[in-house]
Amino acid sequence: MRYGPIDSSRSPRFTGVRTFMRLPYVETLDDVDVAVIGIPIDDAVSFKSGARFGPEGIRSASALLRPFNQRLHVDVTEHLSMIDHGDAPTVPGYHERTLEQIQAHLEPVHRAGVIPLCLGGDHSMVLGELRAAAAVHGPVALVHLDAHADVWDAYYGARYFHGTVFKRAVEEGLVDATASVQAGMRGTLYGASDIEEPRRLGYDAIYWDELEQMAPDAYGDRVRARVGDRPAFLSFDIDFVDPAFAPATGTPEVGGPSSGQALAYVRALTGIDFRGLDCVEVAPVYDQPANITAWVAASACFEMLSLLALRRARAA
Repeated sequence: MRYGPIDSSRSPRFTGVRTFMRLPYVETLDDVDVAVIGIPIDDAVSFKSGARFGPEGIRSASALLRPFNQRLHVDVTEHLSMIDHGDAPTVPGYHERTLEQIQAHLEPVHRAGVIPLCLGGDHSMVLGELRAAAAVHGPVALVHLDAHADVWDAYYGARYFHGTVFKRAVEEGLVDATASVQAGMRGTLYGASDIEEPRRLGYDAIYWDELEQMAPDAYGDRVRARVGDRPAFLSFDIDFVDPAFAPATGTPEVGGPSSGQALAYVRALTGIDFRGLDCVEVAPVYDQPANITAWVAASACFEMLSLLALRRARAA
């Protein structure tokens, strides 16, 4: 049995239970290629909270998505059996326990050969995601689009925050930094040494002032050259997008890409062997009445699904 969304030409998009892209909610993983999983946490934010409601907001916005990607010329339902797998368990107020539960929830997904697309949730959740992925696939190549590198050592004396995850990931051997690319970083820093910290850890760091001069295809070529044929993980922080286009996030940084530009950078990542993906830091409470941030996030997730579908189509 293959799974796909409800036909919206027969049933209006505003009806039914809010799953991602109107996919069926399924608890088992048999005959599944991709499982969309919410991770509703925001215990590790450093400024504005609210991302625990991100999965709900993204799912609601995703009802408008249709299956055919006209830019990549691929129908995601033709090549992927997809489900909404519900939410990972969390323990509000006990962040390190939540990370353990995220890993325990996602590791069987990887072992079943299913690719998780996780909806966040603050960016600290990625540590649990990467622990699960690395337990099955070994250290992965990280492809990271974000306004922040998230490689600080600690916040307020605590080592597990949304701004420390990609330093912890290197220390724990979850990612191969020499095969990884971080891009889009901008904004104020604590000091000049922060600029080189990603590179000291081994990442290829493309700050926004460089990235905005690169065509998406050039960015994609640079990432593919770095990642090679390794198993990879794509993490998309919604604050990568300029807050004029995606205001509902806890730590916005002005001066970034438009929503169209941001999607083009995701779309350029064709051919990479992604074993896990996420979209994080959507906090719907700060959005405009039109919920534009959730629309951007849902669209970014659709581009990720399209990357998976296109890779399968080309391998067929």
